[in-house]
Amino acid sequence: MQRTKQRTKPRQARVNRQTTETKVVAKLNIDGTGEASVRTGIAFFDHMLTLFARHAVLDLSLQCKGDLEVDAHHTVEDCGIVLGQAFQQALGDKKGIRRYGYAFEPEQGGGVVGTPRPTNVRGAPPPLKGEAYVPMDECLARCVIDFSGRPYLVWRGLDKMAFRQVTNAEMQQDMSSAFRFGLAREFFQGFANEARCNLHLELLYGEEPHHVVEALFKSFAKAVDIACQRDPRIAGKLPSTKELL
Repeated sequence: MQRTKQRTKPRQARVNRQTTETKVVAKLNIDGTGEASVRTGIAFFDHMLTLFARHAVLDLSLQCKGDLEVDAHHTVEDCGIVLGQAFQQALGDKKGIRRYGYAFEPEQGGGVVGTPRPTNVRGAPPPLKGEAYVPMDECLARCVIDFSGRPYLVWRGLDKMAFRQVTNAEMQQDMSSAFRFGLAREFFQGFANEARCNLHLELLYGEEPHHVVEALFKSFAKAVDIACQRDPRIAGKLPSTKELL
């Protein structure tokens, strides 16, 4: 008897959010190819969201018009809120997803690149796994995520940097210096709240502002990528003994 290939529903979302401070429109395709079209009025933030889409291997269109004459806070926070809502919508009932995510490299057989991955006693390859560390030059960042239905952000290693005073010279010299670390935290807090996930981000070490934020966004991307992947072993099932996420 010939088996028919099971069709999977596209995991896509569109979210519109308008307040007196911002207007955000986002389209998300979790099963994309890494394409992005981002316009927030903050060039450095656009760069971070674009590389997030590329490394999470998803398609993202996000346009935001915010009160940048006040500052960048409302724009960055609300983009995090909208992106979190998009993930919550696109993941749906979350059946069949891996749920837990971490930055990773697939294990290769015998540690030799290009060789087949080892199999377990049932003949299936073991789950992808690895350490949740992403380097960016002198920086090392870690991200672990769980789409558990419970929002919680853990933010470690940046407390002393979060509200560092930035001189006018630094702001004119490098836009990433103006995009202070505390502002990045607002984005991730908004995302965790609306995606209803546990999100743990940590800077183990690093100094250069651009590298620090980029390492955080890249580790976030890799964690999201693995967590949202479908696990064929649990197709149609929730990755939870509660049967609810």
